Amino acid sequence: MATIKTLNESEIPTYTDDVTIHVLQDVELHSPIMIEGLPGVGHVGKLVADHLIDVFQATRIIDIYSSHLPPQAIVVDDCTVRLDRNEIYACKLENGNDLLILVGDHQSMTNEGHYILCSTFLDIAEQFGVSRIYTLGGYATGQLEDTGTVIGAVNNPEMIEELSGYGVEFQENEPWGGIIGISGLMLPMSMVRKIDAACLMGITSGYIVDPKSAQAVLGVLSQALGIEVDMQALEEHAAEMEKVVAKLQEMQQMYESMSSANEDLRYIG
Repeated sequence: MATIKTLNESEIPTYTDDVTIHVLQDVELHSPIMIEGLPGVGHVGKLVADHLIDVFQATRIIDIYSSHLPPQAIVVDDCTVRLDRNEIYACKLENGNDLLILVGDHQSMTNEGHYILCSTFLDIAEQFGVSRIYTLGGYATGQLEDTGTVIGAVNNPEMIEELSGYGVEFQENEPWGGIIGISGLMLPMSMVRKIDAACLMGITSGYIVDPKSAQAVLGVLSQALGIEVDMQALEEHAAEMEKVVAKLQEMQQMYESMSSANEDLRYIG
């Protein structure tokens, strides 16, 4: 159960329940779209959500603390500390769309916590009259590749045709292992609330932070929201990571060559 409190910025929340909601600012939004970008595979969703917050100068309106988050303090720029938390930002776009953007330091460490926090996020979504939810993440293939592919899953089949028009691929039984964490859980749990939701997953290796995959997801999301987003910061980050990927691929090829040579030596007696 969540405790909702309006606290001063300097106050430290206490854990009388599983979740404490710290309301920083009251805002009025019109049928906002919620975007979830908590840390996950390749940090794809987090990169996209953080980028939107920066580009549109979104306002942090809610902090969410939970005993299901990792037991650690986050060290900030001035070397002071704060508790691990999830955050919700709000912004109004020029095209008339209002956004609620869910980000944070970590996801829950426990199975129970995922359900509790997801329910909390959806409670907040209902309070604001959220019209649709997009959860964002990465789809790990285990291969260092650059396909620019975005795979989708929805809780309402009527969304498939629309999202396919933006380039989202819907593949039967994919991801075959399901969608783990809040990005997956929010879809079926929002059905009960009668909120349409889609998960957009960028193809990624799963080994590294992947801004290239984040670019692909952001490209789809910007079409769905009817907005143009400056991607310069993501492009620069992607260029840096491409050098890292090239080095990893070079090392992988060297390892495969050495393994092949060792295999050949086994037949020499």
